[in-house]
Amino acid sequence: MNLDKSKKRIAKRVKSGFHGYPKLSLTYYGETTAWANEVEVSFTLEEGADAQIQSFSSDGDARSDEVIQTTLVKVIERSNVKTVEEHTEVLVRR
Repeated sequence: MNLDKSKKRIAKRVKSGFHGYPKLSLTYYGETTAWANEVEVSFTLEEGADAQIQSFSSDGDARSDEVIQTTLVKVIERSNVKTVEEHTEVLVRR
């Protein structure tokens, strides 16, 4: 799957809004706010439950990494989540 198609599929799920649980959240981290070298996937089964977290990292920008974006689409599809959230701001990790 190409990068544009993956990004569009993720954006479509994010735009649909909150539909309940299970919920998957995508958060991008980097050394600066302009470059995200890591994405954290947080899966929450039900309200109040602890989230299961998995991270993917890249030598480049994770938002433009075709392998990572394609993997995120597959994770979303296979986890049968009702809600997908994406935090578009890159959080700085020190």
